[in-house]
Amino acid sequence: MHNHNGDRIFDPQHEDSIPREREGEIIKRVARHMAGVMQELHMDLDDPNFKGTPERVAKMYLEMFHGLFEGAEPTITTFPNEEGYGHMVIEREIPFYSMCAHHFVPFYGHAHIAYIPKETIVGLSKLPRILEFYAKRPQLQERLTEQIAGYLWSQLKPLGVMVVIEARHLCVEMRGVKKPGALTTTSALRGCFADREVREEFLALIRRQVNW
Repeated sequence: MHNHNGDRIFDPQHEDSIPREREGEIIKRVARHMAGVMQELHMDLDDPNFKGTPERVAKMYLEMFHGLFEGAEPTITTFPNEEGYGHMVIEREIPFYSMCAHHFVPFYGHAHIAYIPKETIVGLSKLPRILEFYAKRPQLQERLTEQIAGYLWSQLKPLGVMVVIEARHLCVEMRGVKKPGALTTTSALRGCFADREVREEFLALIRRQVNW
């Protein structure tokens, strides 16, 4: 799978995935390596506060990276667009958590996902599931944004897709430049969202304040 510039992005049908039956083995191996890291940092593994820590860390990584396992790709339920709806479908402020591929610390925020259907519409619960699938792996925010847009573009074949992600990165906030509160925004678009008027309509809608 490639983005609109022709660059390859993650394709769940062709990327190697981890067999589910190896989960127990992986937990043991990661825990063993984690214990080694702690020892290299002169941490006392006999400290009662560290009891079970390597195993907990191993299980945490499997949870955070569950998008790498076989069967993690969501099943997309689509329906024929019998009403001929041809305007935006937007799901905004979808929360997510992911792990920075550069430092293995979290980044987190919200995604705004929109598409304009052609012949097919998708169940609304599937948009957060697609986000979750791509977020649960070592990730870059730029790549995550493109992957979601590319997936919807290839699966739904809509008139257009646009994704905006706003996130905070702990690799920026707690290390390096140490800038708490810095917000990173990325966007990806396909099809009719290249039209400035369509794009501005989407951006105006996600900025609207809604009081429930």
